[in-house]
Amino acid sequence: MNDRSTDACLQHVAPLAARTPQVTPPSERQLIAAVEALRALVFPELRSSGTSGEALGREVVHGFGELIRVALATEGVHDDGSRVAAFFAQVPAIAARLALDVRAAFEGDPAAKSELEVVVCYPGVRALFVHRFAHMLDLLGVPLLPRMMAEYAHRETGIDIHPRARIGDAVFIDHGTGVVIGETAAIGHRCRLYQGVTLGAKSFEREPDGSMRRGYKRHPTLEDDVVVYAGATILGGDTVIGKGSVVAGGVFLTKSVPPGNVVTGPKVELRMISMGGAI
Repeated sequence: MNDRSTDACLQHVAPLAARTPQVTPPSERQLIAAVEALRALVFPELRSSGTSGEALGREVVHGFGELIRVALATEGVHDDGSRVAAFFAQVPAIAARLALDVRAAFEGDPAAKSELEVVVCYPGVRALFVHRFAHMLDLLGVPLLPRMMAEYAHRETGIDIHPRARIGDAVFIDHGTGVVIGETAAIGHRCRLYQGVTLGAKSFEREPDGSMRRGYKRHPTLEDDVVVYAGATILGGDTVIGKGSVVAGGVFLTKSVPPGNVVTGPKVELRMISMGGAI
């Protein structure tokens, strides 16, 4: 394009270019760098050769300190350092819980050759890693940042976990692609979920003025030791899957299940039509 054509086009976007942001969200690039540095801090086998743990720790503290400060500023909250301190006080405990997730994945998948393979390769462990820290930030009242972290993990793994969802210890999400875990979902200890599982809302309630009602339980609860196989959909805030129950693949479920039950869908009738030996 020549200068005249460029100037003509710029006239159309000039009003947009003149706008200034009311607030500035945390930097996505800085968020990714901080999350990956934290991952290497928690899992030392992921550290680059020559990177010291102390240097990595300083990078993580600086990165999340700045991210939390900027996130609070989006809601006009002054950062006094208390949330940053509270967050890092919980990091060792969260790291210990992640070790249980890694062990659960290794023990739950016969294809896993080692816990190192699980840490490096398994998207379910990666998604839970991000979720557990995002959930803590949400509990501490940090706005926006937990959701940004969740969406980063979603893009990386195909697993969509709202940061407010409550997830117990030693949980294994196998394969994981297409898993959706809603905001008010609760998952107990030692649960297993496979690809394509949805823990969603059955319906959305409205306020008297017609606006969407918020803050009530819309998503199901899985008690301890529940297994949900691929493609199952479980909906509703009053839906509880009892301890030790199994939900078969492809089931669509909107009611509670007592402990120790297996839920299966209707039997599908299969037809086989000969191709006459041709392929």
